[in-house]
This record gives sequence, C-alpha cells and structure tokens, in this order.
Amino acid sequence: MQTDDERPRTVSRSTFLKAAAGAFGGASLLGKAAVPASANAIQVTKIADLTGPGLTTRFRMEATDLGVPARTPDGRVLFVFGDTFEEARVGGGWWRSPVALWSTTSDLNTGVTWSGAVGGEAAQQLWHYEHDNPVFSTVLPSDVITIGGTMYLHVMVNKGLGNVVWTEIWRSDDSGASWQHTGAEFPPDLHGGMFQLFTWGLGNDGFVYVYSTGFQRDKPIILHRVPQDRLTDLAAYEPWGYRDGVWAWGNPPTPILEGSFGELCLRPLDGKWVLTWFNAGDYRIDGIIMDTPTSNLYTAHRRTLIWGGAWGEEDDAHVAQLYGGYVIPGSTLDDLHLSVSQWNTAEDWPYRVMQHRIRGFAD
Repeated sequence: MQTDDERPRTVSRSTFLKAAAGAFGGASLLGKAAVPASANAIQVTKIADLTGPGLTTRFRMEATDLGVPARTPDGRVLFVFGDTFEEARVGGGWWRSPVALWSTTSDLNTGVTWSGAVGGEAAQQLWHYEHDNPVFSTVLPSDVITIGGTMYLHVMVNKGLGNVVWTEIWRSDDSGASWQHTGAEFPPDLHGGMFQLFTWGLGNDGFVYVYSTGFQRDKPIILHRVPQDRLTDLAAYEPWGYRDGVWAWGNPPTPILEGSFGELCLRPLDGKWVLTWFNAGDYRIDGIIMDTPTSNLYTAHRRTLIWGGAWGEEDDAHVAQLYGGYVIPGSTLDDLHLSVSQWNTAEDWPYRVMQHRIRGFAD
C-alpha cells in the first residue's frame, strides 16, 4: 500500500480499494482455502443474499458491504452498511457511507428482509459530508450498540482504505432515524494504532467492553472497559493489561490476542460472550466463546465458522473474498447467524452482504 507521502490528496473509491485488495482479503487470497480437520463438526448454511439487485434496489443501494446489526430501542434490528453504491458494482453511481436499513424479521431461518431505510424511500447517508474531500475519503462503521433508549455508532474516518485519520462516535435517540455527533473523537495513533477498529458489548455490570485493533489487518486486539454512561468520554476508557505478573484494569493495554484481524464483533450471548472476526491471516471467519471479556482467548473455545474459497468453487461453508462476520440479533450459541460480506475486487461485483447460519459452534 502507498505511504502517506505517496497518496494523492484525494483518492477515488475504486483506486484506493483496488490498491488495498491484497491486504484486505482480495486477490492475494483467491486460491487460499485450507480447511481444518474439525470442519465437519460445524454446519454452515447460506440462508440468503441480503443486498443486491432486486433485494435493495428500491433503496437505491444495489452494491454495499458490512451490515453491522444491533437491536434498536423500539425492537427492530438496524443494519449499518459501509461504502454503498446505487448500481450493482463498486463505484456505480450514488456513493454513500454509512447507510442503514431496518428489519422486523422474527425468524432468522427464513432470511432477513427489509422493512425500510434510514432517510426515506432511498437509503440516505446517515449524516452529510462530501466523499473524496481534501481531508478524508469516506467514513466506515466499526460497530453499533444500544444502551437504553440510545444507539451509539463508532466510525472510522479514512483517507484511503486502512489510512485512518481519526475515529468518532455518533448517537441516535430515535432507533437510528437520525444521528448526531457526540463530540467524541479519538486519534488514530492512540495505543500504537490499536484503537481504530472497535467492537463493543454491554455487560450486566454497568460497563461496555471494547475490543479494538488497527484497520490495517496487521495488529493484535486490546481490551478496554468504559462505564455505559460515559461511552463518549475517552478519559473513562480503562485498559486491561499485564504488569508485574498479573492482569489488571488500569495497566497499560496488553494485546489479548495476536493475529491478523479484520472486522470484529463482540457480543454477550446466552450467558457467555462471543467474538467473531475476519481472520485475514488465515482467510476465514473465526469465532470464540468465552465466559467474560477478560477470559484467556488462547484457551477459550475457538472454532472456524466460514472458510475462504476460490471463485467458482464456493459452497455454503466456503466463500470467495469474504470478510465481516457480524452476529445478527436473535442468534443463539446453537443457532448463530452472521452477516457476511463478499467483494470480487477483480470485477467489482459481487459486492454484497449475505446471511449465513452456523450450527455446532458450541460443540
């Protein structure tokens, strides 16, 4: 990838994404699809494509990715998407990010369907800014969380994919219909650049637990906790670290898991905690079940959930150029549903979000 000095002042979507394809699950991974010996114990079913022609055409968003879901205060589910285009190809027409759709689907096994878009008939960008402006190119969602009657959305402001300028938190008090900046902005180099890409889950102890890493797929994960009523106060984020032979809150943050991490999703589920993520180093989506967010992730129950595959050789459990992997509300440990992204960087289509069902994760 280019260094900062080599980057053009403004970068087109197609230029900066194609340049990053190898580092971000693209061409360098096309033939890599190793399957662990335990693969047969996991049952994977592709339930449906969730976006694309005929599915999200009415929202003027045939091409999109991510689809980070959270239960809204009014009981629906909001899916927040990344770079979105009107036509069924990357760079095809009206460019927005982030955008969001609501769903009232109650039976996930029938496939998520859409009840409406934030912004009206067409899915509007959640707040106004110009893409490819002199300061940044696009704004991408990390994760969204609901606390009481408020939803919080953490986003990364990027000038070129993987080049984070800063991150920030927005809030909605009307189940995602409108968004306001909270004033919270975090520098990109905080904690060695491992405080850029967030995922967070609300505990039953008044704290939100935050796993974070860089947006370059070459950094480990670190952990913080923050009181649920101080989510926008950087000074309230307390790191988890190892010092003088013990792990403790307040120590400088120590990596809790090494690897090449893409998108992350941390959720409390069925009395446990679940982490799912795009394992960029091994070209697959992995998952861990743990007792608490401070559990030893090296000894916790870990499984591969969906494997990378080659174009033309896909099946339910093998997806070409996959990434994402977010837990859809309504999931259980025994019946886990994920929103999974796919982008053919050579053709710029498909570029979509799909729904996969995982059984056997807890076995």
